[in-house]
Amino acid sequence: MSESPLVSVGQKVPAFELTTYDPATADFGKFVFDPVSKTGRWTILVFYPADFTFVCPTELADIAAVQDKFKDLGYDLVGVSTDTQFAHFAWLSSEKLLAGVKYPLAADPTGRISRLFGVYDEGSGLALRGTFVISPDGLLVSSEVNFYNVGRNAHELLRKAEANAYLRTHPNEACPAKWTPGAKTLTPGKNLVGKVYEALQ
Repeated sequence: MSESPLVSVGQKVPAFELTTYDPATADFGKFVFDPVSKTGRWTILVFYPADFTFVCPTELADIAAVQDKFKDLGYDLVGVSTDTQFAHFAWLSSEKLLAGVKYPLAADPTGRISRLFGVYDEGSGLALRGTFVISPDGLLVSSEVNFYNVGRNAHELLRKAEANAYLRTHPNEACPAKWTPGAKTLTPGKNLVGKVYEALQ
């Protein structure tokens, strides 16, 4: 496995750039992460092991099914693997499961960005299934890493995205387990100690 990540939850993510294939434009391009120029947008990086594999297209398709909801919440989605942008293009052109994917897939062939987030497997040269949510201020607010054989759930990622978006405008509140928009939140303080049950009724 790679060394400890250079960025952890609660820390600022440094600026970086990745070459992409973007199915929305049917062309190659660049994804530039720079907190200074994010203009209120969130970022979700979805690392996956490799193109032309088996669990990976099911995950990317699952995210694609709710990609418009992420966009409406102010999130930019980017898939990342250690494949090249040319492999991304070929895979998206041939795998029918990916027909609905409209977000860019980024190339990290040297593993530099995968190492930055601590998901690079030095033994295989692949990235583990890492999901990272970055605020418009460039702060890493959520991190999840699965091994190769366990796929993720896009609806749970969407739920966390909704919670983080809500808390950005309600910084004095906290979202309890399974929180969804419209549900009760918690306001930490002396009056809540030992009274969480009552607060949620």
